[in-house]
Amino acid sequence: MALQYFNPGKRLVGVVLGVILFSVLAFFLLIINWPQGNPYTLIKVRIPKGSTIADVSDILKKQNIISNERAFKIAVWTLGHERKLPAGSYSLEDAQTNFEIIDQLVHGDPNLKRLTIYEGWTIDQIAEELERLLNVDANDFRKLCEDRSLLKKWNVDHDSFEGFLFPDTYYFLEDQDPEDILETMVKEYHYCVTDTMRLRANELGLTMKEVVTLASIIEGEALYDTERPVISGVYHNRLLKGMKLQADPTIQYIIEDSPRRLLKKDLKIESPYNTYLNKGLPPGPINNPGKESILAALYPLKNDFLFFVARGDGYHTFTKTEQEHEQAKRKFQKVRRKNHRQRKIEKANS
Repeated sequence: MALQYFNPGKRLVGVVLGVILFSVLAFFLLIINWPQGNPYTLIKVRIPKGSTIADVSDILKKQNIISNERAFKIAVWTLGHERKLPAGSYSLEDAQTNFEIIDQLVHGDPNLKRLTIYEGWTIDQIAEELERLLNVDANDFRKLCEDRSLLKKWNVDHDSFEGFLFPDTYYFLEDQDPEDILETMVKEYHYCVTDTMRLRANELGLTMKEVVTLASIIEGEALYDTERPVISGVYHNRLLKGMKLQADPTIQYIIEDSPRRLLKKDLKIESPYNTYLNKGLPPGPINNPGKESILAALYPLKNDFLFFVARGDGYHTFTKTEQEHEQAKRKFQKVRRKNHRQRKIEKANS
């Protein structure tokens, strides 16, 4: 029987390797759970798009969330998240150690901003709201809205997205890509417009672009949903008779200091959008209408009215003849003068 000899050298090597592995493991565990001295129980941190680990650690250091940048960077690398620190706005809650901070940045839900686009807003108004709320450059967004490749990509038959940015409440990240924002609004429009609505447009002999254009005018005129189909009926009647639409919202669209009271000279402005000078619909939408106005454009209330004028309370007076229309206008002028006098009195007494 052969004798087995004990080899102390191998055992020593094994012990040394074990100690080294244990030390490395202990070091990384220490780094991962390194306390950073974050003094906040809850703090908001914003990571811009394209930030590197160095950028993120610098941001956290400046906000006093971490005290040791090197330990933080090593911890990120150790956990394998060097390429997984997403951009966005986050709320860190009771994040004291490297692990807690990194875990909440990687797996936490980013803070979303609520953005409400109201019916009748134009691209300019939407762009300004995006800049105010999400730090999106307003001019860049306006240019994006005229990008022909995107118009083609998202099946919009117009020279801009005016009319096709669906009014709704959305939730976006700060620093959200403007193209993503645009796509979300356009997709919501396509979701709203059903095949039944497209068939109805064909029955009326209109394209969806023409429907949305008419809907945008209705949106500019109507304050209450009950009046939208009635106003739509008036415009359909005028279109069938070959009359000019004479829609004030189209004039508001072409003046620079809108909205304001229109003057006679405004009605003479040379523009394809001036429905006081040109017959038929303007070349495209003048705002972004909501679903109720689109439905009203597709399903006008049958009536014999050819005119309408504001009453001063948000509603309108509808008439069949020009004579009746002039009487309604004079009545409204009396209401306007009375309201003007009342405001002057209130101002003097305040």
